[in-house]
Amino acid sequence: SFSLASLRLLLVLFSGATVEQFEQAKTKLSVLKRDPGNEMKLRIYALFKQATQGPCNTPKPGLLDFINKAKWDAWRSLGSLSQDDARQQYCDLIGSLVAAEEGEGGGTASDQAAAKHAGSPAAYETLQVTTEDDITTIRLNRPAKKNAITTEMYNEIIVALQQAAKDESVITVFTGAGDFYCSGNDLTNFTRVPEGGVEDMARQAGDLLRKYVKAYIDFPKPLVAVVNGPAVGISVTVLGLFDLVYATERATFHTPFSQLGQSAEGCSSYTFPKMMGVAKASEMLLFNKKLTAVQACELGLVTEVFPDSSFQSEVWTRLKAYAKLPRNSLVLSKQLIRSVEKERLHAVNDAEVERLLERWTSDECFTAIMSFFQGKAKL
Repeated sequence: SFSLASLRLLLVLFSGATVEQFEQAKTKLSVLKRDPGNEMKLRIYALFKQATQGPCNTPKPGLLDFINKAKWDAWRSLGSLSQDDARQQYCDLIGSLVAAEEGEGGGTASDQAAAKHAGSPAAYETLQVTTEDDITTIRLNRPAKKNAITTEMYNEIIVALQQAAKDESVITVFTGAGDFYCSGNDLTNFTRVPEGGVEDMARQAGDLLRKYVKAYIDFPKPLVAVVNGPAVGISVTVLGLFDLVYATERATFHTPFSQLGQSAEGCSSYTFPKMMGVAKASEMLLFNKKLTAVQACELGLVTEVFPDSSFQSEVWTRLKAYAKLPRNSLVLSKQLIRSVEKERLHAVNDAEVERLLERWTSDECFTAIMSFFQGKAKL
């Protein structure tokens, strides 16, 4: 097998990449203490070559040149994946390996993130977290990827919610950088299979999802979504746990779970039928119906829709006025409204995660996700 040192040497030889996040990932690779295994090293090698040189265009090594043939096959398997996408997948992969090592060193990945971000909002890598005018704003900050949620982002959002719950702000706001609110899960999360196999990956993802949704259920202050563009997947399903949802008229709401061989999460299997009725909820959660902002408002998912031209000014003027209300009064009133259902929401969250564990380890789900990636590769 080829060594971790040879991968590091390769990075030195191709140090001309200028993307800051890519440079950071190369540095992170150099501090890994544990050998990630040959399969993972092949994946790292392939993504690095794709990111720095583009699709594989070198001659195929001879059958007896086992090591170089394995490298060539790994690189070739990425097909026409763009260099930008390869860089992002490379960064996400290195980030997950570093997070796994840190988790083994003491505490979960989100615990490690909490220590990292304690008292330092500027330290977030996937979010912009600010507090101003008694409003804490958590802004998803991967605009080039339509704010798709990586494993690292999940952990950072959990930490941001935990810190916002304790700070002196009156309300907390979620929004997205750029033209998208959030495109849901970054599906490259499903391509990083640990040494324990698919079952281990599903278990880790399930634990993270349970903790993520729990952070919304337990959040004590008024929680407001400022949906500045299209929303997909889990960014839509957790909206039932928000207190207000304001949307621009160009926003859309889409939960394509069955299309990807998966099932609902974010407590939407309970909150959506309760808000919009079983039939309308089924159209979204079972049959992938995409809603316009106006339709989502009519069904109770969205509180109010604003013209895109005046969306930001109207919404933030209103939120700043809300933030002048007595903080403790809002917290206690929300507690009265939500406390009756909190236990049920936690039970729903557990049930949804258990079902997803079954889905993620099924052939049906695997086939659906692979079809999705193949469809993207053909575009």
